[in-house]
Amino acid sequence: MLFVGQEPANEHVALGLRVEPGAPVIARRKMFWANEVPVRISTSYFRVDVGENTRLDGEGFVLPTLQAAIEDLGHEFGHASETLTARPPTPYEADLLDIPGEWVVQVLRISYSTKDVPIHALETICAATRHTFPIGQAVGSDQF
Repeated sequence: MLFVGQEPANEHVALGLRVEPGAPVIARRKMFWANEVPVRISTSYFRVDVGENTRLDGEGFVLPTLQAAIEDLGHEFGHASETLTARPPTPYEADLLDIPGEWVVQVLRISYSTKDVPIHALETICAATRHTFPIGQAVGSDQF
């Protein structure tokens, strides 16, 4: 884990979570490596009214899954939308991914409850030339 705590929502996360840009959101940021090479930064964002003072804003990993923790709070997943953007990295991203001069791919997934409340934003930043999205399902469920 790189970071767990509140931070100001950037413009695209704010739009997805239906909060004002700069409003506090809960962020859970982690780094993924492949063969000792940094390949992905993933950040889960939650509205403060959804996750404050819950295990979503606690240190460490949320077990068994973030989705289970969100459902334990009474939210039922309805649908999600994803936006893919290719862009130059921020200085922070270029440093973490060790990609000076290279572009990144940003995938922003916004998950909504069955009541159309945005409950989770997942932003994944990958080095444009080295990324893989493994997809798996929990045994016996349709969860990703």
